[in-house]
Amino acid sequence: MLSLFSCRQPELAIDFGTANLRLIRRDDGIVFEEPSLCCFADFDSSPHLVAAGAAAAAMVDRTHSNLTVKRPLRRGVLQDIQAATELLRYALLSVLGRQRAGGPSVMIAVPADATQAERSALMTAAREAGLNSVRFINEPYAAAVGAGLPIEKPCGTMIVECGAGTTEAAVISLGALCLTRSRRIGGTSLDQAITDYLHARRKFLVGALTAERIKQDYGAERDAASQDEGTITIKGRNLASERPEALDLPLRELDGVVEKHVMHIVDVIREILNITPPELSRDIHTGGIVLTGGSAVTPLLRRKIREETGLHVTIADDPARCVATGLHRIMQA
Repeated sequence: MLSLFSCRQPELAIDFGTANLRLIRRDDGIVFEEPSLCCFADFDSSPHLVAAGAAAAAMVDRTHSNLTVKRPLRRGVLQDIQAATELLRYALLSVLGRQRAGGPSVMIAVPADATQAERSALMTAAREAGLNSVRFINEPYAAAVGAGLPIEKPCGTMIVECGAGTTEAAVISLGALCLTRSRRIGGTSLDQAITDYLHARRKFLVGALTAERIKQDYGAERDAASQDEGTITIKGRNLASERPEALDLPLRELDGVVEKHVMHIVDVIREILNITPPELSRDIHTGGIVLTGGSAVTPLLRRKIREETGLHVTIADDPARCVATGLHRIMQA
């Protein structure tokens, strides 16, 4: 595998996700893991970084007019080079300190369908942050390595990497991607769908962090409750009374929101299954589908995929870190 990186072995690997940034060192594993967020002052005139990572996450929806919280990636690809550069600098300083003579060589995981322009933008941010000898590796491949799948064997393995911004389905055989399909939806899309539902149907306003918490609480409660039971308590602003309130929301109200989101992922899986060659289809029927990524545990997801495809579906161990784990294993190979 190291032939991918020519004559210089990578010292670091980066899993730069829509939700989280992880740095992996060859000898130590994951050494940095914080939200992919930056907070700037005077962003429109003379921007300078105020906070990054976990500190910036605490500021979401709590800033005054002089502060702006930026997310470098949207739907899995770079949308703000400056924010990406500052976040990478912050992470590198946290891990390596200020002594980085020449800059470390690095490999970065990217969506398999990332365009050349998207890859070039990320390359620019990485180099401006002080990184050197940058190489890219496809996220589904790294996730499959991290999940411990037998991708080097002459048989088809199907993986669905469910990230915060992108969902990618891939069929892998003999150590390479045979087929990939993706859709720019993920955990943040579901957060927004929950926000929109509460706004439109309940006239109740919540922020991004609260929406994510609702999604997590829904998942935990739905696993424990029967089909028509259970509620979760939500705190936000009632648009009718124009004041802060708590809302007890029945779980069944969110079932339709979650199911609609899940079916978009099922459509991606159907699309790739429809074009998979017969022998690889035979292998997938035997081995089933493996889910990775932080959104792999989305309620209803595994059940709906199983119902719609008839295939066995499993969730990888520690799915949110499969890409990072795979990058670490590739560096050690």
